[in-house]
This record gives sequence, C-alpha cells and structure tokens, in this order.
Amino acid sequence: MPETATAKHITRAWTVNDPLVTVGDLKVWFPVATGLIQRSAGYVHAVDGVDLEIKAGETLGLVGESGCGKSTLGRTIIRLVEPTGGSIKFKGEDITHVRGGKLRALRREMAMIFQDPYASLDPRQTVGDIVGEPIDVHGLAKGKQRQERIRELLRVVGMNPRYADRYPHEFSGGQRQRIGIARALAVEPQFIVCDEPISALDVSIQAQIINLLENLQSKFKLTYLFIAHDLSVVKHISNRIAVMYLGKVMEVAPAGQLYKRPRHPYTGSLLSAIPIPDPAVELGRERVLLKGDVASPVDPPSGCRFRTRCPRAKPHCAEEIPPLETFGQEHLAACFYPLD
Repeated sequence: MPETATAKHITRAWTVNDPLVTVGDLKVWFPVATGLIQRSAGYVHAVDGVDLEIKAGETLGLVGESGCGKSTLGRTIIRLVEPTGGSIKFKGEDITHVRGGKLRALRREMAMIFQDPYASLDPRQTVGDIVGEPIDVHGLAKGKQRQERIRELLRVVGMNPRYADRYPHEFSGGQRQRIGIARALAVEPQFIVCDEPISALDVSIQAQIINLLENLQSKFKLTYLFIAHDLSVVKHISNRIAVMYLGKVMEVAPAGQLYKRPRHPYTGSLLSAIPIPDPAVELGRERVLLKGDVASPVDPPSGCRFRTRCPRAKPHCAEEIPPLETFGQEHLAACFYPLD
C-alpha cells in the first residue's frame, strides 16, 4: 500500500483537527421479548443520547465498565448497527440513514479492528484471502497487483509476506491481531474503530500492538476511536478520553487533564482503581469504592444514570439529566456536583 497515495487521499479529504465524526443525541435501543409469543418487554438502552466529536488525526479513547455501550457506539458510528435515533455525521455529511451505493462507498472510509483475534478471522480462509477480501469487495486490485498489495499490507503490520498462504490457526493471538489490522488497512480507511484490540492478548504483546497502531496512525494519518475498559492502557495512546456509563457519556477531556483532575465522580472511581507501581504510594492513597451494582439498561435510573452508586448524589440528581458542561478547555462533564 503506497504511503504517499494513502496520505494524499486523507489530506485531500479532510483537514487535521476538523471534526471527522460528529455524533448527536445518538440512541441505540434493542427490543426485549419474553414468552412463547415473544411479547415486547421493553428495550435495552445500550446507547442513550450520546453527543461526541472525533477530530481528524486524533485518537479518542472510549472507556467504561463492561456493558456500558462502548462497543455498540463504535459499531453504530460505522453503521454496523442501525441507530434508533439521533444523528451521525462523517466529514460533515449525515450518514445516519445512508443506504445502497452510498453506504458501500462509506465502507471504504471506515474500518474496524475487533476484540477477539481468534473469532474475528475465518478459519477456512488463508491469511491472503482474509486480507484480500476487502480489496475484492471494493474492486481495488486484481491479479498480481492484488497479491503485491496483500504482501505489502502484511509487511506494514510486521508480518512475513510468505505467511499469506497460511491459515489463522497457525498463528499466535498477537499475530492474528496483526492480520486483523492488515485487513482493516486494506481499503485505506480514514477512520478506524479499535474495539478493545488488546484485551485478549498477553501483557507483553499489548505494548507491541499499541506501538504498531501509533506508528500506523503517524504513517497513514489515521483517526482512531480506541475502545477499552482499562484507563491505564488508554492513557498511552489517546489524545482525548471519553468516559461512558450505562449508555451515556459522563466526561470528555484531554488525556493528561482527565488523569490529573477528573471532574465526574465515576471517572474518579475508575482512576482510583488503577494500581500504582510504588508500594508506599499505593498503600497511602484512598480508593473510591462504588456501592451496589450497575443498574439494568432495560430500566435505567431517572435523572443521572450514575446516581444510584454515586457517593455525591443528592435528591436533585434523580429529577433531571445533567448536561455535559464545560470545566476548562475541551473538558466536559455531566454532573451537578462535580469533584473539586
């Protein structure tokens, strides 16, 4: 994949630091059915009124507990999941309900790296077929040109081009994830959703994949939505970080600012759970332990979603949904009683 062609394509399409992706009041509700006749029993509010902006060329980290809607949000942005309401804009154009040829063309602009490197690769296909499938679907190359493109993609992600004739079961988890990254790069996308791409890998391999993603971003001017549940991992790759809880965004801020001075109590509790590699400091610091369990997304709490577990909650928190308010440059938090 020629570097100059990719970089030229992206630069011509959109200017760095402009909003590449804009999400407004996005909702994704999944119906719940019960009984033999599958009677409707409500909806799972997986994503419920999310406002978010991702700038061209940046990495936006998206964190939160399992089940908070992170992966659903990422899949919906690239139109793998149909939104229930709200809007999605890509490069200023509304793509919320695009169909047919427009959606097919959009697939060249966006890609996804999946969480499980074992389940995301077809065991019946060779590595060459897996990486080459997006090339075939979009008619980007044929014959010798196709084979050379596949070999170049494998080289770019640190794999031997001769591995193109092998099958996924012959590789380790880290190597499989590199194959998945090569597949995502095959159509020269501008925007990639990284859905917990290192959570299934050994710690020693995680650093290698993060370094690879950073190098590829610099080389090809990529924009990432990096989804994870571990704030310590997101810190090293993200320019900004968004924190989700039960389908809503609680806080968005530049990475350094979020770690130094979180404003939402939920963010503070997540940061307090990150271990510090200094026994003296670790023993002396105060942990923020949340009470209770995460509420059901089928029947979420009124007002602030986090109020049932928040140590700072007051009666007013149950009556009104707190809006995302500014607490400094690019620092937003949805809390009536923020941390000092």
